[in-house]
Amino acid sequence: MNRFFRLIFCIALVSATSYAQKAPKFSLQDFYTYSSELEYTVDSIFNTLNDRQKVAQMIITSGGEIGKPATTVRKLAMQNAIGGVVYLKGHKQKHTEDINALNAITTKNKTVPLLFSMDAEPSLFSSRIKGARKVGKTIDIKTEAQSDSVVNIINQELRDIGVHHNYAPVLDVSPNNEAIKSRSYGDNKEDVVRLANQFIKCSQESGIIATAKHFPGHGLVKGDTHKQSVYIDGPLQEVDNYKKIIEDGVLSIMVAHITIKNNKEYDTGGLPSSCSPKIITGLLKEKMGFRGVIISDALNIMKAVTILDNAPLLASKAGCDLILMPQNEIKTINAILAEMKTDTAYKKQVMQSVKKILRLKVCAGVIR
Repeated sequence: MNRFFRLIFCIALVSATSYAQKAPKFSLQDFYTYSSELEYTVDSIFNTLNDRQKVAQMIITSGGEIGKPATTVRKLAMQNAIGGVVYLKGHKQKHTEDINALNAITTKNKTVPLLFSMDAEPSLFSSRIKGARKVGKTIDIKTEAQSDSVVNIINQELRDIGVHHNYAPVLDVSPNNEAIKSRSYGDNKEDVVRLANQFIKCSQESGIIATAKHFPGHGLVKGDTHKQSVYIDGPLQEVDNYKKIIEDGVLSIMVAHITIKNNKEYDTGGLPSSCSPKIITGLLKEKMGFRGVIISDALNIMKAVTILDNAPLLASKAGCDLILMPQNEIKTINAILAEMKTDTAYKKQVMQSVKKILRLKVCAGVIR
């Protein structure tokens, strides 16, 4: 082999090796599958972190026009005090710039990359990413083919700006609820489950983590948890919507701030579901067998939960893996660390949550 061809061969070999190092080894389809290599990868990352850094993986702060200022979010990233960011309203270019800046921080500091998320439901999509292609409202989606065309647009827009995790679809059955409205697929349970499942399948096959919400069901309650405490009075009429979704492999579920009363088995004793061990650990994890990532609904502004003392800690103790938008990220980390020192069972639960989050990051290609 002459010198020219040897040079070309070496360049090609180096390029291929570099790509192999950067290319993700795993996909979202690996999350629920046992793999010794995946277990080793997650454990290797986990073992490099101290307890504070581990707990920080659970914290999702907010960005965008109605989130925390970009300077605040960057400071939290510099402090290694968050595991991810949910982007609220904003322009596509600004979201992209903010995400690139945060990725630069974690790369420079050699910290665990952040998980970027968004409420990219069809009905909310145009406000979440201003300048993105229009997709219409969830209530207008009637067929799987129509769903796929909508979800493919959403997936591409999310990938373009660097978002990995979509807090969608909505499994709530009624479009008439004050908080849900056109965000629902309608009032026919079978249609809701069928179309939501298609949304999840199309998202996750394209590498975007889907999130079924709002567990245990927000469609048939009166009121809006943004404004007040709301109640499921009696039986849980929408829980069955999640059975097929869980069986078919949804990766995350969001728990609502809905209080349950007059229910012998699942009365939450005045707590919202997002802070109730009976609902998250007892019902969702143990009875329904969900092994994916559980995320609380937003904890910063919703009146149904801000009236509680230390709601983020309560949500974590109840079984939430990701703590969404706590009012104070550092205070939340400190509260969890303090509780871990006195409660060994809770510390074990937190470590399991962290490993689950790291596994999700690896499978989503966030950590390569």
